[in-house]
Amino acid sequence: MRRTIRTLALEDVKILVDWAAAEGWNPGIGDAVAFHAADPEGFIGAFVDGEMVAGISAVAYGEDFGFIGLYICRPDRRGEGHGKAVWDAGMARLGDRTVGLDGVVEQQANYRSMGFVPAYRTIRFVGSPNGPAAADSDIRTIEPELLANVLDYDRRFFPAPRRSFLERWLRPPHVALAIVRDGAIEGYGVARRCREGSKIGPLFANSLDAASRLFAALANASGPGNIHLDVPETSGQFAALLTFAGLQPGFETARMYRGKAPQLTQSGVFAITTLELG
Repeated sequence: MRRTIRTLALEDVKILVDWAAAEGWNPGIGDAVAFHAADPEGFIGAFVDGEMVAGISAVAYGEDFGFIGLYICRPDRRGEGHGKAVWDAGMARLGDRTVGLDGVVEQQANYRSMGFVPAYRTIRFVGSPNGPAAADSDIRTIEPELLANVLDYDRRFFPAPRRSFLERWLRPPHVALAIVRDGAIEGYGVARRCREGSKIGPLFANSLDAASRLFAALANASGPGNIHLDVPETSGQFAALLTFAGLQPGFETARMYRGKAPQLTQSGVFAITTLELG
């Protein structure tokens, strides 16, 4: 067996996202394109006889922060060391950066052994909200003229600039909405169609009220099917609101960091962007 490790092209990333769907992770319909735009060199695969057998995302957000995700070995090739090979290649690529990941419960002890420290738990909420959203004159679609303001606002809640990613993430067919009052952004969120229902992420806001209004508008614009959000445990009041609206808590992960944990406005993070890219 001769294994080759190389950077993935966009078509390979699409295959990796399909693997994520097969694992039950319910990725978005167009996730591969936006993910790849975040860092075209940040996706790594192991190949045997020209076929991809394992993959990982090791996305570098600038010189100081990176994120590990989409860590999958093809089921029929597990136990052959391919997963370890792409893990090592991904971590080597990120080097001395602070590295984040969202680890499932079963793997958290393994990640701890490799120097990752839990920061907070994240709970997946799923369900169909009760009732339509009321009209809200402060909520606007994020058009190109708002992009610079959204990029600045995003930096309060994410450890590094991510313009290339957000330029894709905020485009249709994703639904991207912001609360704007007196010219200032007070929150923004994105909803996207997934293999099952829709996901909302990120959902960043100055207050619980702003977050709840954005959630209602995004859910209303998402169409039929369940809504999925990954909610940090630091947003307990928002979790209670979601439960009241008809959503139920499901599986949990832990945000973990190797290196110094970023200093963020965590109270404003009502739903993370994705488990795959942070």
